[in-house]
Amino acid sequence: MFLEIMIAIILGVAAGIFTGITPGIHTNLVAVVLVSVSGFLLRYTNPVVLAVFMIAISITNTFIDSIPSIFLGAPESETALGVLPGHRYLLKGFGYMAVKLTLIGCFGGMILSILLFPLSIPVVKFIYPIVQDYIGHILLIVVIFMILRDNHKLWALFVFMLSGTFGLVVLNMPNLSQPLFPMLSGLFGISTLLISLRDTNRIPEQKQEQRIKIKKTIAIKALLSGQFSGFLSAIFPGLGAAQAAVISMQITRRLGDHGFLILVGSINTVNFMLSISALYAINKARNGSIVAISQLMENINLHIAIIYLAAALVAGAFAVVAALKIARIFSSFITRINYKKLVVSVILFITVMVFMLCSWLGLLVLLVSTAIGIIPAEVKVTRTQSMGCLLMPVIGYFLM
Repeated sequence: MFLEIMIAIILGVAAGIFTGITPGIHTNLVAVVLVSVSGFLLRYTNPVVLAVFMIAISITNTFIDSIPSIFLGAPESETALGVLPGHRYLLKGFGYMAVKLTLIGCFGGMILSILLFPLSIPVVKFIYPIVQDYIGHILLIVVIFMILRDNHKLWALFVFMLSGTFGLVVLNMPNLSQPLFPMLSGLFGISTLLISLRDTNRIPEQKQEQRIKIKKTIAIKALLSGQFSGFLSAIFPGLGAAQAAVISMQITRRLGDHGFLILVGSINTVNFMLSISALYAINKARNGSIVAISQLMENINLHIAIIYLAAALVAGAFAVVAALKIARIFSSFITRINYKKLVVSVILFITVMVFMLCSWLGLLVLLVSTAIGIIPAEVKVTRTQSMGCLLMPVIGYFLM
């Protein structure tokens, strides 16, 4: 059993590296495939091993997916908010440092989640029945607070409503597969790259040995904020890591770019770790990977939960090493390319991926979302307002 689990972890880490560095290939796709072929695989192994494989993929993906976000501007929902500060680091020669900061968030958040696991079980069991009927109202309050905090409130309201309406339309398109990929790539990825083309930017030599100077209080605050975000997504039905991040950032202030990247790095990892807690505590699945695991094993006991946490820890350790090596390769390679040619190449790559995964309808979504994504930079409002594309549909779901 031990050998099978270790093999599952190694294979899962390899698959997680692939999904992490390839824009548009999400772990949910792997989860669907795994469940569909589980009947065949269970002839040769057992559900625990398959679940560990899925855990290793998911954890590794959370460590790796900051790399395309920072170096290529190709985000997933959980890393979308980190594109802009990550891009700034890249243009200052600190792209590798930006990846290291997100890895601090990933690994630190995972360790903290494991340490808090005994506490999270009774808390989730107690709070979930109380708050499950008020998620829409809570999110509405958060949105109002987001808009009122902005220096340009009318523009902030406009951007939120525009992106929110667009999100409602896109997420309800019956013939569009993987709607988040074109929508978020336009809102946060390609729009950022197009704006950067107006400047005479070039990618400087990337400083790979740069030491990170950050106050311990900032790092701790960022990690605790990530725990809070993960906790919200674990107990609130329908609330994903990205929406929880928006809530967390309204509470946690003055982190600076260093602390912000640690927060962004921790959110997705913590979200997954606390989803394991929610599966054990209230038997509720909070993301696609956990849904697959719950279908492989309908009920988990404490012994199985500990195996899952241990597998996540081992996979995370492998993922840190892999992410650092891959980031070094990216940072060495990226300086040899003309910046404008790189940006155009990335835009073309994302466009081709969108067409392959989402056809012509995806290209239309990409075009419109890019246009919307340019607005915040032009009118000087915070990009979190564009997260209305995810927040408004969730609010509408719970209030209607």
